Amino acid sequence: MTGAPDQSRCAGFTLVEALATTLLMTIILAALATITAQWLPSWDRGFARLQGGRVLAAGLERLTNDIAAAQYVSTGAANEPPLFDGDELSVTFVRTTLAPNAATGLEVVRLAEAGDKQGPALVRSTAPLPIGSDFSPENGDLLFANPVVMIRAPYRVSFSYAGPDRVWQSTWHGQVALPRAVRVSLRDNATSIILGVSTSTLVHAELPARCAWASTVAECPMLNPNGVSPKHSSNGTGRSGG
Repeated sequence: MTGAPDQSRCAGFTLVEALATTLLMTIILAALATITAQWLPSWDRGFARLQGGRVLAAGLERLTNDIAAAQYVSTGAANEPPLFDGDELSVTFVRTTLAPNAATGLEVVRLAEAGDKQGPALVRSTAPLPIGSDFSPENGDLLFANPVVMIRAPYRVSFSYAGPDRVWQSTWHGQVALPRAVRVSLRDNATSIILGVSTSTLVHAELPARCAWASTVAECPMLNPNGVSPKHSSNGTGRSGG
């Protein structure tokens, strides 16, 4: 009578099989580590690029909304030019207070280029609105504070301005009116190439608030060339044309 086969000889793995399995696992893990080491930096760069694009888009949107909200406010006499001063690397204007914890009112905003260890950056700062006939934005009387970086390297921002004639110019100093539009050009700081995300914005305010109830040209000399007040028609009857 033949006895039952010895089951102990078929149970488990032999030493050779265990070594082969361990070697195969080591090869697979080494291959995965190599692939991950090559892929992870590219993933990090892509993620950083995507995040940088979102930050840039948010900065541009905040920047254009800020400029579009510029108010027609004179700091001196009633018929003095509005406080709006701009060149290629900075622009100063008056707008309603934006800070959430600040009281409702007006403030002076300056968007200007500043430099640090990371390169050039466009910084937004604010100052209280001064009122007085001897004030000029060129005199350095404004005490700006609360700096906030809007856009930083590797990008660089420059401004240009256009009036009703739609002709772009690099400066806007001492004009009797606000610019009709402001162009925000975004450049690569290394190559100075203008990027496709550059944009422009219209300035919503065209006349000071007092022109809404002005009855003579002297009260609002920045009206149209015919001197027509918003309350008067061209036939002088004081009624809207109809």
